[in-house]
Amino acid sequence: MDDAIPLPEYPRPQLARDSYLCLNGAWGYAITDGRAPAPWDGEILVPYSPEAPLSGVGRRLLPGQTLWYRRAVTLPQGFRAAGDRLILQFGAVDQDCEVFVDGRPVGANRGGYWPFALDVTDTFADPGPHEITVAVRDESDAGFRARGKQSLRPGGIWYTPQSGIWQTVWMEAVPAVRVERVDYRTLLDDGVLEVTVTTNEDVDVSVEVSAAGSLIARAAGRAGRPIRLGIPEPRLWSPGDPFLYDVAVTAGADRVRSYTGMRTVSVAPDAAGVPRLTLNGEPYFHAGVLDQGYWPDGLYTPPSDDAFVRDILAMKEHGFTMLRKHIKVEPLRWYHHCDRLGMLVWQDLVNGGRRYNPLVITAPVLTPLRLSDRRHRAFGRQDAQGRREFQEELDRTVTLLAAAPSIVCWVPFNEGWGQFDALDAVDRIRALDQDRLVDHASGWHDQGGGDLRSLHVYFRRIRPRRSWGRDGRAVAVSEYGGYSHRVPGHGHSDREFGYRRLRSTAALGDAFERLHRDEVLPAVRAGLSAIVYTQLSDVEDELNGLLTADRSVEKLSASRVRAVLDALRAAYAAGS
Repeated sequence: MDDAIPLPEYPRPQLARDSYLCLNGAWGYAITDGRAPAPWDGEILVPYSPEAPLSGVGRRLLPGQTLWYRRAVTLPQGFRAAGDRLILQFGAVDQDCEVFVDGRPVGANRGGYWPFALDVTDTFADPGPHEITVAVRDESDAGFRARGKQSLRPGGIWYTPQSGIWQTVWMEAVPAVRVERVDYRTLLDDGVLEVTVTTNEDVDVSVEVSAAGSLIARAAGRAGRPIRLGIPEPRLWSPGDPFLYDVAVTAGADRVRSYTGMRTVSVAPDAAGVPRLTLNGEPYFHAGVLDQGYWPDGLYTPPSDDAFVRDILAMKEHGFTMLRKHIKVEPLRWYHHCDRLGMLVWQDLVNGGRRYNPLVITAPVLTPLRLSDRRHRAFGRQDAQGRREFQEELDRTVTLLAAAPSIVCWVPFNEGWGQFDALDAVDRIRALDQDRLVDHASGWHDQGGGDLRSLHVYFRRIRPRRSWGRDGRAVAVSEYGGYSHRVPGHGHSDREFGYRRLRSTAALGDAFERLHRDEVLPAVRAGLSAIVYTQLSDVEDELNGLLTADRSVEKLSASRVRAVLDALRAAYAAGS
């Protein structure tokens, strides 16, 4: 980790400009009862939350308190050209915040998982120095807001809460007319890449597509309308060949660099009529692992950009081709690395709602309980405002991440945690994204919608069912395993959570092989299309990772896991 400027890399690889001033590093901080600080408490290392050891603070923000940040900023000479607008960017601030420049309010944001931008041109009329102040409030799981697996009472599968700035803060200078988003569709049958450019004004735009430095397609059109580019002999993106096309977009004086991968994903019947997951029109088995995105020293925030890369490469080495990003939206660089390294992503939305009823969220582990999610109170969704916020956050998530070729499936709800009206969520997603799969209710309380029948199996055997595939949906065991093993010197506490405890690495490996040979392999032969093993790494009390929480010990050897997954893929190919 760079102690002076941690995580200095450009934070938005699919919409890149040369203008970039990273504001990560030492900021002043204070925690108060709401009043402005006097005096301030000390320094915090942004973008690490005060609860994270890497922040240098080690304090928890409680409901009702306010976390304050401040930093003086002087713009580099020539940073802004005449007529440019100056934009202050936040990757994510948990949970709600107000932002001030020189004491003047410049904007606010609700929601702890999504980026937001503030135009500060007028308050930065001169180079400075200017003081940026941020006031943050976070109720964690005390209310109905989106919070992921954070809990004020952590333990088991619930983790230490974190708050405040946890992704990169930065500034850029942009033309008055500018590109705000670039979206892509692969129309494989036509050999066409469809590009839609969103700008802040209705203007003409041009798009250029290159491969290996050579221009292969160019087209122009109107912002907000699809532009079709014929791609000769398209090289399709896959985990085995994650080929990316370079894209340049021009709107007036603004020129941004982007990229995309051409690929399709769907559910289609095989020769025997069994619904199968496909990639680029061919049956493709999704061998995945659950990825929580937690680090012991940074909580939500990795110690370095390379930590993202190491996690992805470690799972590829183990033979996995998919990561299920669990109840968290990552910084955009994580998706960029999945794009370029070749890793499919199933993207969860972030859960919220009031305190969950144990009978609703845990009884289905052992019983076939299935409730209608129109019963809002039973699922902790009695607050109309909370339901509206979730719908808005669904829109924010899909819009934010839709350009990433690695993402192939959206997962709006998990195990009934704040689930409501899941069939409506499917319709809402499809209105935004026509081309990806939807796992509408991962685990249980299936409402019969989406593209997948999604099962979590921990304390029972994985057994094929005659009903699999009869409704046209592919079958996924979207969580299973979770075998725990404590590595001495690598535990978070004296507690150990797992779905089966093994006392040695040899016993863990033997149990892993038996599980897949005796249960998963027959299910694949019967039509199972995807698996998600729990999980990538240990997280606090959960000691069921393939890696320890600090990623320093591999508990299951990569070669052993890869051999097991290769056998599943071979069975899937034979059955397809």
